[in-house]
Amino acid sequence: MSPESMASDCRTDEVSASELVFRAASMVPAAHYLLACLIVLLVFVYNLLEFHFFRDLLRGFRGDPVVLTFNPNSYIYEGIVAKCRMLRGRYVPTPWLPSPHLQTAFLHFYGRPPNVSYRRQLFCTHDGGTIALDWLLASDVAGDSYYKDKSITQDDTTPIVVVIPGLTSDSDSPYLKHLTYSLAKQGQNIVVSNHRGLAGISITSDCFYNAGWTEDIREVVNYLHQKYPKANLFAVGTSVGANILVKYLGEDEGSTPIVGAVSICSPWDLVVSLTLVCDRFLNRKPIQQFYNRALTIGLKDYAKLHEHVLTRLANWEGIRQSCLVREFDNHATRVVGKFETVDTFYRCCSSVNFIGKVAVPLLCISALDDPLCTREAIPWDECRANVNVVLATTAHGGHLAYFRGLTAQSLWWVEAVREFLNVVQSSPYMHQKKKAPTQGLHLYHEPSIDKGPFINIKEDGNVATSKKYEAQNDHKEELLDSQINQNTKSEDIEIVNIDQRKNVDAEDVQQVVVSSGQELENKNDDKVIHEVAASLNNSVNKLLLKQQMSIWLLVYISVVRTWPILGSALCIVFRKQVRRILSPPWIGNKG
Repeated sequence: MSPESMASDCRTDEVSASELVFRAASMVPAAHYLLACLIVLLVFVYNLLEFHFFRDLLRGFRGDPVVLTFNPNSYIYEGIVAKCRMLRGRYVPTPWLPSPHLQTAFLHFYGRPPNVSYRRQLFCTHDGGTIALDWLLASDVAGDSYYKDKSITQDDTTPIVVVIPGLTSDSDSPYLKHLTYSLAKQGQNIVVSNHRGLAGISITSDCFYNAGWTEDIREVVNYLHQKYPKANLFAVGTSVGANILVKYLGEDEGSTPIVGAVSICSPWDLVVSLTLVCDRFLNRKPIQQFYNRALTIGLKDYAKLHEHVLTRLANWEGIRQSCLVREFDNHATRVVGKFETVDTFYRCCSSVNFIGKVAVPLLCISALDDPLCTREAIPWDECRANVNVVLATTAHGGHLAYFRGLTAQSLWWVEAVREFLNVVQSSPYMHQKKKAPTQGLHLYHEPSIDKGPFINIKEDGNVATSKKYEAQNDHKEELLDSQINQNTKSEDIEIVNIDQRKNVDAEDVQQVVVSSGQELENKNDDKVIHEVAASLNNSVNKLLLKQQMSIWLLVYISVVRTWPILGSALCIVFRKQVRRILSPPWIGNKG
């Protein structure tokens, strides 16, 4: 057979094979193809939404244990966390919410919050800003109508829990209603410190809140400590509010009146959580792009409420066209906060830089599948280094969701916070409060919501303080400044006298120390010089030996990376020398 005929037969066989495959495929019913496409689609959605239903099913819906990270010498773990059943147990998610995205969406759109009715108090800051403090007292949820009109007295010893909401959230958010109702049921008075410009309150100054703005919570805490000095103050921060809380605790260290605190789903490192998450990680998948744009829409809605102020302070056109969180921060937050760049703002406001200085019992709760505050930003080592901090992480939970039970009526982290604060309250490890500041050092304004002459209600429903009230406050501040100046003059004279006496005493002590030191030096001069010289010579010899080993090791590494085969041959030929170089204990030991 000629070569031409053989090639023709091969082409005929190839065509025949492809035709056979096509005919076989056409014989498969269309329903089977639809079923295959449906299976592929389900697998894609299952992985996209990070479902863990089959994993939970195989494990018998037992959930995963709560992983605790703490310092080995932590008295917070031994004396407080070890007594908390929720933190030492397991978190079992709601079976029909087996995804962090489903949990987060269900909390936002439904949430099943209890019915809560707050008492509003307007608080004016030193720069003229207005904050809405929404109170829920223990008597409000007691169920007895006799106690519903009860107010807090100055000598009240009932613990007060200050709650800091998350980004663009206020006291009406479902997760905050779960928290405030549960804590009030336990017998504590709750006050939600809403952010500026939220909860229906207008911006009354040129200052806006951001992820690192701690002045507002500092003023509110000091005010509460001054007005209710006998009540223990606790604090709970959620999401961005948790970042603000931890940063505040680290800034004030041991001088804060807070005796115990809890951080829930904190972003920790804003460079990672907002730059890596929103600009890189969130753009990898369509579901993360949705979170990025959803957050931006919430920020733009917040900006529209205060357009008359932001058009003067920030780049309003850039705010209006922002599609990402980073773009909004570049045109609004960075400009109003007077930061050079967005990354500078993120670095300065990250609470990870301050957690090492926290001096109060602090419980931090984070979910490893949190779609917003990702696990890459969790400061494991920083939490482990501080004896006052205990980090509790769970495999699932979403962002501030943590639904549990078949009916999803409660949030796991709310019960964990309630139990932790209850144990702290009855333990000897509670942070000791500082003495409340005197009336002459700070001036706080505490108008109630029912004091009509001091409130202006605008057409858009926002509430602002009136000019009459501001003028009265300015007059009070002028009188207070004159009193403080007179008091500080006499205090300065006393401080100068004390410093002079300290200087005289210090000079006498220094003369005695110098004379005694000279006598000892004359006696032991030769001996000390000999010992120092011997020790220095020994250290130099060891250093030279290690340097030689390091040089040969670097040469070997260079050869291996450049010529792998030659490096392997040298390793075989000079294996004894290589083993001798790698023998020092600092390489072989395991941490």
